[in-house]
Amino acid sequence: MVAMSELDLGDEIGADLERDLDARMETVPRVFPLELPTTPRAEVARRARQIALVGGRHFAPLALRSAVTRRIAPDAWARPLRRTFEDLGATFMKFGQLIGSAPGVFGDAVADEFRSCLDTGTSVPFDEVRRIVERDLGMPLDEAFWSFSESPIGRASISVVHKATTRDGRRVAVKVLRPGIEHRVATDLDLFQPLLELVAKQTGEYAAGQLLAMFQGFRVQIGEELDLRNEARAMAHYRWLLDQVDLHRITVPEVFADLSGPRVLTMEFFDGVPVDDLTTVAHYGYDPAPVVQEVIKGFLLTAIRWGTFHGDVHAGNLLLLPDGRVGVIDWGIVGRLDPQTHLFFRRLIEAALGDESAWPDIASHAQRMYGPVLEQNLGMGHAEVEAFMRMAIEPVLTQPFGQVSLADLLNAPQLKVAEARGIEAERLTVSAVYRRFREQRQIRAAAEAHGVYDSDFDRSIFLLSKQLMYFERYGRIFLKDVGLFEDEEFFRSALAAPTTAGRF
Repeated sequence: MVAMSELDLGDEIGADLERDLDARMETVPRVFPLELPTTPRAEVARRARQIALVGGRHFAPLALRSAVTRRIAPDAWARPLRRTFEDLGATFMKFGQLIGSAPGVFGDAVADEFRSCLDTGTSVPFDEVRRIVERDLGMPLDEAFWSFSESPIGRASISVVHKATTRDGRRVAVKVLRPGIEHRVATDLDLFQPLLELVAKQTGEYAAGQLLAMFQGFRVQIGEELDLRNEARAMAHYRWLLDQVDLHRITVPEVFADLSGPRVLTMEFFDGVPVDDLTTVAHYGYDPAPVVQEVIKGFLLTAIRWGTFHGDVHAGNLLLLPDGRVGVIDWGIVGRLDPQTHLFFRRLIEAALGDESAWPDIASHAQRMYGPVLEQNLGMGHAEVEAFMRMAIEPVLTQPFGQVSLADLLNAPQLKVAEARGIEAERLTVSAVYRRFREQRQIRAAAEAHGVYDSDFDRSIFLLSKQLMYFERYGRIFLKDVGLFEDEEFFRSALAAPTTAGRF
């Protein structure tokens, strides 16, 4: 037998890496984010004044009532905040969508109040819509479409959607970016990010840190959303993936490439209703629970096998169709896990399926990411980290949806800080609140010093958690007695299939 030389071995490893890259390119849709424009100071100042005026108008009655009665209902802030978000649009509506789809975190009453944020953006004058479509497609509107409805059927935070008919008679939905949305979003980010950084640093509050993580990730994601060619590629890609798996209840709209461009996306029209429109769904005559379960399985399947997933599965983007399928729309945000986070996620699934050896690996990865903070500030070694991770995560992975509480999972770090410092986590006295803020602020400062925040891992886990907030809600509606990984055979097969995951 001839021994393999180091050069031959190097060539073989290089070939393996090249094949791995090729495989990943085939399973991850290509994106090219648009760089957000620089915001002039005058524009930032104008937007700041607008925010102050709109917020003041909606919150003034509440402030007056509070001053007179000295009492206020716990959720009284929800309605004026929702109205403020809707009036300001753009970035604010994105947050409203998150609140409206996550009652497990924000409470049922608050989530119900924000439910309208899923599709109640302002309209765009039709002349503006026509101008954008004609400029993007390079032809008159009447030449591109046989008919084009002047009234939008959808009004999202960064776009509007109009119903149309192609010249060959096919019904389509035409998504059009709002005029000037790039500048509006850039301005909002320039205003919000320093504010959140200040709040996060001064209070150390975990929720403020999570909101900051969302904004940091949002700056990248919005750059992808603002070029609709990225979404078109993602839709075509996931239609191809659906052909490779046995999930026939899920469908993704077909893209009409010749009627699409950077600011216009023409796609197959789905005549359905949001997944949580229970009144209409009841008239469809079929049980929606298996359909919803298949959507969750499909989402987890792409994340398990290829490290990618739909990054915005709020109810308005999951349309139940009369024929028993669900149409998954709005692929502007696609989550992509780096190899290390991908493997971490897979080990979480394996732990949920009973693999005891996964928990030490999960704890080891957490220590690599947060080790100095866990050890120096919380006194947690490997055994303590493993026990804490298991305590916080395992119930979410294994319990039926009716018992799952993502709020408990998201609050677990703050409770652990309080426990480690001997602080009563539930006390609302001034001294107790001050002590919690002081300790959390110190821990956050230590985490920032060690480069813990703003990592690929942090952003990916936050985006995954956001989707799980949505699924928690759908699960409580349709699958109360069903666990996230109820179909063990399906998920074991997904884990056994070829993957491009890295190694711990």
